[in-house]
Amino acid sequence: MAKNTGNHTFPWSHVIGFIFSIALTFLAVGVALYTDLALNTIIIIIFAFAFLQAAVQLFMFMHIKEGDGAWQITKMASAGFIAIVIVYGSYWVMTNMH
Repeated sequence: MAKNTGNHTFPWSHVIGFIFSIALTFLAVGVALYTDLALNTIIIIIFAFAFLQAAVQLFMFMHIKEGDGAWQITKMASAGFIAIVIVYGSYWVMTNMH
């Protein structure tokens, strides 16, 4: 009979994160397709769901809690800056270029 060394446990955090991600996606689709809210309100709600889903993925899948603190903060700040530049730059190009 083999002993369980504890190295191979079921990844409950991944399953929970996956369920939360799917639920947030369906909630965003439901708000966008099946509500009569104003467009600005729908956009704000979808952005809130997207922010929550990014947080779920950071904590559940990317293990942001692991590792040394200062280096993690630097990596997250640079990734956030790059994401903001890409999103804002894309928006600027789409609205201001003819």
